[in-house]
Amino acid sequence: MPSWRDSNLGTMKRAALWLVQEVGVGELFTKSQLREAFPEVAQIDRRMRDLRDFDWRIDTSREDPELGSHEQRFVKQGEPVWEPGKAKRKAGVTITAAERQGAMMRDGHKCRSCGIGPGEQYAGTYITSQLDVARRVVRLADGRESLQLVIECTRCRIGGRDLIADLGEVLTRIARLPVYERKMLAAWVEQDARKFSETEDLWAAYRTLPADSRDQIRNILRSDT
Repeated sequence: MPSWRDSNLGTMKRAALWLVQEVGVGELFTKSQLREAFPEVAQIDRRMRDLRDFDWRIDTSREDPELGSHEQRFVKQGEPVWEPGKAKRKAGVTITAAERQGAMMRDGHKCRSCGIGPGEQYAGTYITSQLDVARRVVRLADGRESLQLVIECTRCRIGGRDLIADLGEVLTRIARLPVYERKMLAAWVEQDARKFSETEDLWAAYRTLPADSRDQIRNILRSDT
């Protein structure tokens, strides 16, 4: 492994080596430390972000709320980009501005996991959402896996980073639906929305309550039967 100080290497390769040799997997570093290590590079932050296209995981406060705004965590080492041929980008890995805008429009500028919009507050908190484009592995009906773009908020993206969407399994379940339920589902898909009943909304609210409050509601409902 070459030294990160080798000026004959490209900046991205040196940044990768700096993470491995100076920071270490699982450890924190700051923007100031990064810039002090590469004072001659004007956009060292961007060069380090390029490593994500090679399966490196570097979290900021957007992915990990416990981090400060100037902190980052080196979570996972990806391809050894300093080795010959390893720094070549795979086709379709980089998300272009046009692809990002297209994904936002197709997904209605809402998180596809929880439905929250950009800048909206999460229920019961003062925290506002941030939306971004995530790459989701989708297992197709024929068993192949496809990398597809989806809009997610930061909170859902952290929780679902390693999930694989199984399109084949969803299609199988749709095929088993009775005709009337399939038509109902088709209407929801066409509108890209579903209206929940008051009872369903109350069930969702009940599930968020502490145990003592749930017990009180359970006792009241039991008395009605």
